[in-house]
Amino acid sequence: MAGQIFAYIRFKDGVPDDSALELVAAAKKIAADASVSALVVGSGVDAVCNEVVSSYQEVWKIDSDALAYPNAEMIRKALINILPKDCILLVPHDTFGMDLAPGLSIKMDSAFVADAVDFEGLEGDTLKVIRQEYGGAVTTHVNCDISAGAVINVRPGSFPADESKAAGGAVVDKSGEAGDMAAGRRYLETVAAEVGDVDITKEDVLVSIGRGIEDEDNIEIADDLAEAMGAVVSCSRPIVDAKWLEKSRQVGTSGQTVKPKVYLACGISGSFQHLGGLKGNPFVVAINKNPKAPIFQIADVGIEADILDFLPELTDAISEQ
Repeated sequence: MAGQIFAYIRFKDGVPDDSALELVAAAKKIAADASVSALVVGSGVDAVCNEVVSSYQEVWKIDSDALAYPNAEMIRKALINILPKDCILLVPHDTFGMDLAPGLSIKMDSAFVADAVDFEGLEGDTLKVIRQEYGGAVTTHVNCDISAGAVINVRPGSFPADESKAAGGAVVDKSGEAGDMAAGRRYLETVAAEVGDVDITKEDVLVSIGRGIEDEDNIEIADDLAEAMGAVVSCSRPIVDAKWLEKSRQVGTSGQTVKPKVYLACGISGSFQHLGGLKGNPFVVAINKNPKAPIFQIADVGIEADILDFLPELTDAISEQ
């Protein structure tokens, strides 16, 4: 049976990440009656704790000036000292989570699963986890032995945010139990991504293009649609790698994190690296000629079509309004 479940809360500038409420839903999928607690680790984290405390039974905080920048090496040491040995820890599958989680599972002598997108349930000490391989083309079902606990990276956006806020928990200060957090690496500086002629992080509507655009000259049809909609063109990584658009237009874990109200994914397959940059539960319209493209799994509206034919027709229809 599952031990206590913890959710690692990511935050920035005192604001919890969208994954904070998604992990509540993920934990309930593992065991509906399990005790679910949050972990908030950093410097000056009271505001974050107060923000999420209504969604968790408890919020365990580690507050230290040494953690002003999230150093996974230091945080691993702290978590080993405070976490129960048989617990399940859910960590967002982002760059930091991929740094933190594997090493932590080794130190705790527990199971590790990366990039989980769903859970099929718990049978005794076996947790059935669903993952995706090859950019979402293949779904795998993993039987995970949680008898000694587990550390699981959960893909952001895979679970709907649990906004019930019915837990009404309490904040528990674990800072004094964190122990020595000396680390071999140290924070130097943050290098902000360049902002080009357009800041896609501030746009409400994005027309985002991927490999399906096929040729640099075809970007013009996306520009025309964006102009008709009052939107801005963004893209997936292959477009930047081909040097067809500047990196400031890239959405994804290695690009920009955006929170539009409407997101048109045009010829984009929907890899987790791309979807990792999409936050805030936007209305997603996916247009792709491959009916098995992973993007359709998260789309509110899916259109099976070649974007080279469909986008000009959509532009004309909007322009006639």
